[in-house]
Amino acid sequence: MRILIVEDEARLAGFVQQGLTQAGHVADVAATGPEGLERAATTPYDAILLDLMLPGQSGLDVLRNLREFGITTPVVIVSALTDSKHVVGGLEAGAVDYLRKPFAFDELLARLHIIGRKTAGPAGAEALHLADLVLDPLGRVVTRAGRVISLTNREFALLEILLRNAGRVVSKTRLAEKVWDVDYDMGSNVIEVHVSQLRRKLDRDFAPAPALLETVIGQGYRLRNCDL
Repeated sequence: MRILIVEDEARLAGFVQQGLTQAGHVADVAATGPEGLERAATTPYDAILLDLMLPGQSGLDVLRNLREFGITTPVVIVSALTDSKHVVGGLEAGAVDYLRKPFAFDELLARLHIIGRKTAGPAGAEALHLADLVLDPLGRVVTRAGRVISLTNREFALLEILLRNAGRVVSKTRLAEKVWDVDYDMGSNVIEVHVSQLRRKLDRDFAPAPALLETVIGQGYRLRNCDL
């Protein structure tokens, strides 16, 4: 999942961002209400963690603006305001959940996983297949020809996107949007390096089996089906 953290307490925001990254997610941080609104309006996120007490614009106003703009990204309010008035107000404004500070990170992660399952729907939880390659999104297991392939979080995210678009070219820009944060430098070769590592694990380690991952010069990358 790609998650936006709108939180002005730098230490907490950094802790949450690090934890989400280690859990295999992509996490961006906005420190003010206006910055959070701008990022949420211009970048596709799977979920937003939103504080209520923010400089520039309150979290509640940010949430209301998002819904007025037609942006339906699931929002979890994360706030030290714990009375029922704020909880009810946040939920009525369009939040899907309300998490009180201080919180256990495992609880936050569990709530995000629930959102991920609801967003993906039943089909999103099913294993993805291409030739003899299988990816289990929930178990986070990848196999080819029955052999488990060990992937990093980034490699797993890249492969999942490519599998969900099997047969179609996925551009570097789209991969960057889904797997890296908003500060990713499109002039770098980070994507090429990760794709090269993924190709080695998927294809070169299984030679002479047909290669599945191909580069379409000037366009991006594609997983192609082949007869095995």
